[in-house]
Amino acid sequence: MRKLRAAWRIAACVAHVLRGLMICGFIFPFLRPAARTARVGPWCAAMLRLLGIRVVVRGEWHAAPVMVVANHVSWIDILAINAAGSVRFVSKADIRRWPVLGWLVACGGTLFIERERKRDAMRVVHQVAQALQEGSVIAVFPEGTTSDGHGVLPFHANLLQAAITTGTPVQPVALRYADATHAVSPAAAYIGDTSLLQSLWWVVMAEGLTAQVTVLPAHYSAHAQRRELSEAVRAGIVGSLGK
Repeated sequence: MRKLRAAWRIAACVAHVLRGLMICGFIFPFLRPAARTARVGPWCAAMLRLLGIRVVVRGEWHAAPVMVVANHVSWIDILAINAAGSVRFVSKADIRRWPVLGWLVACGGTLFIERERKRDAMRVVHQVAQALQEGSVIAVFPEGTTSDGHGVLPFHANLLQAAITTGTPVQPVALRYADATHAVSPAAAYIGDTSLLQSLWWVVMAEGLTAQVTVLPAHYSAHAQRRELSEAVRAGIVGSLGK
């Protein structure tokens, strides 16, 4: 029964991806960037429902523009944050090269970074700063990779420079996934050599999977030191996850 339900969920998700491709191909070209971003959140919320994931949001979003800084557990993070409040992400360039899904993610206004190239970080900092000046909400994962959800890896503070330069508030977001039998669900972790298809199967097979999105108070970044701001934001996320 669980496998049958999981197969139905996957089929429904594929249909939803196709719907997203149609929207990107035939509707987005006629919309302004802000209108495109506004459509991403409801689409992500619907995808989470089809995956069988319930979203619980705690806390208040700061008014745009704002930089959202979150811990990173899974590809589901993008769906969960967008379902809670439509944003634009900074993501690894590898995702842009995914067949079909890479183009879909790019249509949502994602900015891509080659993390292995230090010079590329400066290019993306300038892009993020420009987007913030235009009033966008930009989300970043400063860990640079995913964890198993039990802790938070050290932060790379480079992208926070865009918030400091523009005087944009930085809002920490703590992500945790729980299921019917685990306070920290192993089904959500997308780490190591796990493939996207394998991770998807674990997710759709999970019982009572919940994405807990805790939105913490924003930090004002004007005149802040990048490293100190990064550590303060990380400490807030770690403290929230430890409760």
